[in-house]
Amino acid sequence: MSESIADAKMHYMKMQAYCSGMVEGKNGKALYEKYKDDIAVVTATEIMQVLDYLLQHYPFDSVKNTVGKLINIFFKSLKQQTWEKPSEDHFLSYLMLENRGVEKITREMRGVVKTLFSQSEAKENELAAELLRLIHDLKLYELHYIKKENILFPFIERTFSQHRCLQLMWSFHDDFRKSLKSLEELLKHDSLQKDLLNKEFGRLFFVVLPIIFREEQIVYPVAYRAVPESAWKEMLVQAHETGWCYINPPRKSEMNNTGKNIASGMTDLDTGVLKREQIIQLFENLPVDITFVDEDDTVRYFSGGKHRIFPRSNAIIGRKVQNCHPPESVHIVNQIVEAFKDGSKNEANFWINMKGKFIYIRYIALRSSNGEYKGTIEVSQDVTDIRSLEGEKRLLNWG
Repeated sequence: MSESIADAKMHYMKMQAYCSGMVEGKNGKALYEKYKDDIAVVTATEIMQVLDYLLQHYPFDSVKNTVGKLINIFFKSLKQQTWEKPSEDHFLSYLMLENRGVEKITREMRGVVKTLFSQSEAKENELAAELLRLIHDLKLYELHYIKKENILFPFIERTFSQHRCLQLMWSFHDDFRKSLKSLEELLKHDSLQKDLLNKEFGRLFFVVLPIIFREEQIVYPVAYRAVPESAWKEMLVQAHETGWCYINPPRKSEMNNTGKNIASGMTDLDTGVLKREQIIQLFENLPVDITFVDEDDTVRYFSGGKHRIFPRSNAIIGRKVQNCHPPESVHIVNQIVEAFKDGSKNEANFWINMKGKFIYIRYIALRSSNGEYKGTIEVSQDVTDIRSLEGEKRLLNWG
């Protein structure tokens, strides 16, 4: 037993050395000859583990620029390995069906691209229109990536500690998004720039198809073994809100939620489970002033903290909302509430200048899933600085 453990560790160290050498730009042929026996038996789990190591020890871009070469080297070994596929009603099975859909679109797109570069200019507009249609269809695949990034990845991160390679995959998702945007712009030009189109289509195909291979030969097998069965059912439930592409969505009978185990002192908010003090901190630090009035016109809550705009005290809790306004405006309050109650309105928005600040005030009707009126929230916000914003400031521009 100890000998087999030692052999496995030695095998992993060799794979680590090979991949590190590739990232460092060493002679690829020499590295392959040195480690080819270990390359021939590398597993999906080991690849995720090695990529996790690389991302801890080398710059992200260096690893990203090398990962394609590494997966190509590991291609034969991965294809020879089999993994127990999930049932047809499994979350991963639906993701793989979406992949079959996008493969069909890219095959059709390749054919049109080939025709575009072999035809005379007379048919360019017609072919460009066809490619724009296919790009529109390909945009639906964004739903696939959203489900991976926001549903699958978090569950993997909880159950498989060496998960940094998911960051690489997300980055390739963004490359796909950028490529679609660039192609759309190029195809809308009056005169097509075929050299640029050729390069951009190459980038697109180089991203989308390899990602599918990495999903189904590396990420999915590892995730299927690591993530518990109950979590897969929860993923199906969460995916219902995101939506699916190219397939018939799972039936509700396939999305039976097994229920949540809520720890003592925690509150289940459907989209999260928080401690009482976390809920208080959340509301106190939202950059808005909130007051909640229930279906009986009774004030039940107001937010504290530094973002309060209008004066409030605990004495108003349990007070009728009509008594919280001056007599001159009570009739307007009643009109808003009645419009919310009878369903003719769902919002009432106002804005005022107050002490040199521009205040935006929104009254929003709260309703149950069947549309029954459950109260009103008043949300007020100082938007003085927001109104002066121009251009854009992205996350990458922070600091």
